[in-house]
Amino acid sequence: MNHSILPQRAPLLSTPGWSAFFAALLVVCALVPVLHLATPADSVFHMSEYMVALVGKIMCYAIVALAMDLIWGYTGILSLGHGLYFALGGYAMGMYLMRQIGRDGNYKSDLPDFMVFLDWKTLPWHWSLSDSFVATLFLIVLVPGLVAFVFGYFAFRSRIKGVYFSIITQAMTFAAMLLFFRNETGFGGNNGFTDFKRILGLPIATQGMRMTLFVMTGCTLLLFFLLSRWLVASKFGRVLQAIRDAETRVMFSGYKPLPYKLTIWVISAVMCGVAGALYVPQVGIINPSEMSTSASIEMAIWAAVGGRATLVGPIIGAFVVNGAKSWLTVVAPEYWLYFLGALFIVVTLFMPDGIVGLCKRLLGRSAKTASAVQQSAAREEGQLPDAPVAPATGGAA
Repeated sequence: MNHSILPQRAPLLSTPGWSAFFAALLVVCALVPVLHLATPADSVFHMSEYMVALVGKIMCYAIVALAMDLIWGYTGILSLGHGLYFALGGYAMGMYLMRQIGRDGNYKSDLPDFMVFLDWKTLPWHWSLSDSFVATLFLIVLVPGLVAFVFGYFAFRSRIKGVYFSIITQAMTFAAMLLFFRNETGFGGNNGFTDFKRILGLPIATQGMRMTLFVMTGCTLLLFFLLSRWLVASKFGRVLQAIRDAETRVMFSGYKPLPYKLTIWVISAVMCGVAGALYVPQVGIINPSEMSTSASIEMAIWAAVGGRATLVGPIIGAFVVNGAKSWLTVVAPEYWLYFLGALFIVVTLFMPDGIVGLCKRLLGRSAKTASAVQQSAAREEGQLPDAPVAPATGGAA
């Protein structure tokens, strides 16, 4: 085979891309900690605990948006159930944090308070590994990945596509939400898990621990971005994009779409699970509302607003939408949902490529305008011949 005819593998990042990556890494690991820990509280440069927690939470959402971009933007599979994987990772971390409370709860018992309230005498079987941090890390990856594998295998094997697949994912996460609402399942029912006190034996509410979680979240987001970029630039990623554009032709070419779709589906679910695990200790609560249908729809909106199949776009979309949400829920909480609906309609009608696509068009238009001005100036100075005159397309009858 003549390998010279094969397309060259795209570099992981361009030179400006690497510059932006290291700038973001510097902001996460150095600038924000300095502004939060080393700057006086009355300084205009001080970053408050509220802002640190808010940005940390949005970075978790950005990881989810990145996962949505892999499965929706690059593979063409619209999932409306990724809230389930996010919540499963969050619950795995929440169970560990509840065990870390120990006897400092309201009932001074080894059992979590909600179990004492329900008159439970022992931990249920699915809590048996919750006192081990290592096992928790394992479960954060395993549980969302296993659920995604089982669901994805049967769904993709049955060749369920389009709106039918979206509806099934929505039904799946809704059913899980109803299950977690029940007290007898051992997940805290409607209230979920809260009142966390320690992680790895260290107080969770200190400035140092909050900043540690923030830096871990930022670095995880950047690492997932590099992983996603590597995946979509590889042959695996090109097959995914071919499946998105024409799955039947891919099958005629000798490829089986099932392994490709299942692999990226599981990777996307695991990314959501990790995001949920980082989210819980920073926000301080996890409950079944994270599996609500609206939460999963919002995740798709983040990717649509930022720009699908761009990787950077969904991250921007997560920051824009959730930043607006945080501001509007304070200024005009009754209008937030109207704003979200209007934003989705505007993006669908006028910005199909999202914010990134709009910026690319504006930059392309500016570049064309600048090039035209330079050519016109060069012609006036005689450095270029006059532009050819287009032939007339009509004349007198």
